[in-house]
Amino acid sequence: MRDLLLELGFEELPARFIQGALQQLAEAITTGLQQERLSFGQVQTFSTPRRLAVLVEELQEQQEDLIEEIKGPPLSIARDEQGQLTKAGLGFLRSQKAEEKDIIIKSFQGADYLYVRKEVRGQKTSALLKPLLEEIIANLSFPKNMRWGDYDLRYARPLRWIVALYGREVIPLEVGPLKAGSISWGHRQLSSGPVVIAEPKAYLAALKEHYVLADAQERRAAIWQQIQELARGQDAQVQQDERLLAEVVNLVEYPTAFKGEFSPEFLAVPAEVLITSMKEHQRYFPLHDAQGNLQASFIGVRNGADNHLDLVIKGNEKVLAARLADAKFFYDEDLKVNLEDHLPRLERVVFQEKLGTMGDKVRRLEKLTATLAELLGHREHLQTALRTARLAKCDLVTQMVYEFPELQGIMGEKYALAQGEEPAVAAGIREHYMPRFAGDDLPATVEGTLVSLADKLDTLVGYFALGRIPTGSQDPFALRRQAQGVVQMLRRGGYSIPLRELIAAAEQGYTEHSLGEEKTRALVEFLLARLRVILLEQGYSYDTIDAVLAAGDERIYSLERKVEALSAFRGDVLFADLITGFERVANLAAKGAGAELEPSALQPADAAFRQALQAAAEDCRSLVDQGDYQGLLRRLAELRGPIDRFFDEVLIMDQDPTVRGNRLALLNQALGLYRLCGDLHLVVVNK
Repeated sequence: MRDLLLELGFEELPARFIQGALQQLAEAITTGLQQERLSFGQVQTFSTPRRLAVLVEELQEQQEDLIEEIKGPPLSIARDEQGQLTKAGLGFLRSQKAEEKDIIIKSFQGADYLYVRKEVRGQKTSALLKPLLEEIIANLSFPKNMRWGDYDLRYARPLRWIVALYGREVIPLEVGPLKAGSISWGHRQLSSGPVVIAEPKAYLAALKEHYVLADAQERRAAIWQQIQELARGQDAQVQQDERLLAEVVNLVEYPTAFKGEFSPEFLAVPAEVLITSMKEHQRYFPLHDAQGNLQASFIGVRNGADNHLDLVIKGNEKVLAARLADAKFFYDEDLKVNLEDHLPRLERVVFQEKLGTMGDKVRRLEKLTATLAELLGHREHLQTALRTARLAKCDLVTQMVYEFPELQGIMGEKYALAQGEEPAVAAGIREHYMPRFAGDDLPATVEGTLVSLADKLDTLVGYFALGRIPTGSQDPFALRRQAQGVVQMLRRGGYSIPLRELIAAAEQGYTEHSLGEEKTRALVEFLLARLRVILLEQGYSYDTIDAVLAAGDERIYSLERKVEALSAFRGDVLFADLITGFERVANLAAKGAGAELEPSALQPADAAFRQALQAAAEDCRSLVDQGDYQGLLRRLAELRGPIDRFFDEVLIMDQDPTVRGNRLALLNQALGLYRLCGDLHLVVVNK
């Protein structure tokens, strides 16, 4: 057993490329080794901006021998009546370089076939690694590739060195102009000369001596510890940001954290602006006091040691001061213009080529917001909601949002408050983008909820009308996120309004585009699919969800309550009565589709069953109107008694077509009552 090390040395890779490429490299190596029938132990991965490395422990030194049986033609074809090999049999032997004595007869699917058994001797691992690793390196892909000189290889950045060791043996890989060896390189500034890797297990220690922490987890722990220590020294706190920390980890090889400061005058600018500037432009960690207020200081991470750290701090402070001065200028200039005065500029901003400008979208938002305020019972918020819709997109053309697009909505709220808009309007401007991602907060105000729903429904209807419907994993316009937001807000708000009604209201904003029945149905199913995902994540069984969703109800809040009720009722002793009654009805009701009731031909048992159904229908519809779905299920379970009596007293499929039609029509009425809670065909019983 020997260890295998492969290190690819690059010009500095973009931080966002590293994790994906490293995982791809490790998976390709482990898969390749498995396919070559080689056993191995633990697989470790290492990375810095200048290297990707995989260390495979205890790699088997030779393939296992392989004995395989190869199936040939059927015996009936391979031998003639005298038992001699036919052309088919001889051809099979030639193709396998075998002789007649090697033949084995085995049965397969009821017939005898010719087989030959071949023994393949295992090869030395060292001989297998060169072609395997060369192919893996050549096929390593990145989100964006560049052509490397005149070579066919396309990579994110040029390769500078390759270390390929199997134990102490160098694997003689050749990739482009490079030949693999045992020579790596340390930190670009702190290390001088090459780093000789004697064997794979010496890799981490050898690099550490040359100021490279190749273990990303070790680097992460060191960075976070240094940041925390600096913050505690200033009686400050750092709010953990996993995305920023992960990026910084992939920007440095030997981290040294430092604290810098900026002028307190910049604290007059909204904290979100300063934080965004520090994080997005400079990859700094802002410092806050115990109350969460932003301080005029930050922590950065240098790719190097602590030598001349005072000069590094001054340089970073100077760069940040220029960034913050720009941000303050943008903020001060934006405040000079009322948000509403930006509306004419939105006419020059394209929302979508075929769906008009942002100005067109604002007009649709105003119209749809008014309709939603009426439909959802928020008439008292109409004026503030309309004002929110009118101003919601205005910050898109401010200087600050042009510089920091991620501050859209946030700056709209800041400017609205500074310019005297009502707090509910200002909050609604910020909230109408919510939820921005999975797990994000929902709008807290009615104004934010109404405009957010209007914004997302308008986008969904517009793109579906154009036929831009997500398929598979492809969703370039983030329509699943928009649909998820709509569903979440309808759930949280308790709005029992059919999706088609909301879609029709949004469609009214488009004069040149329409959905039609097929696309409307597709959009309804798209929204219900998002609800299904949410309910599955909450732990409800798939069959309970599917049964409820299949009944044709399109009210998100009601559907969730039905799923909740049916899921709980499955543990009730009456559940068996519910299913048994349904199954007895459903088994025959399908044969009477379209059957009409002829009251004059009702026999006594038919009339009694009809009376029981009428009483149940009145009760069930009242329970549905109250949203009491547990009560609905109990009332439907009680139908088993009348159903059993009906089946005991009459022959449903009577020879008289009128009598038979009446009884089938009654069963269809009963089936209609059961469908108030879902399609119980889909419930898996006795799982």
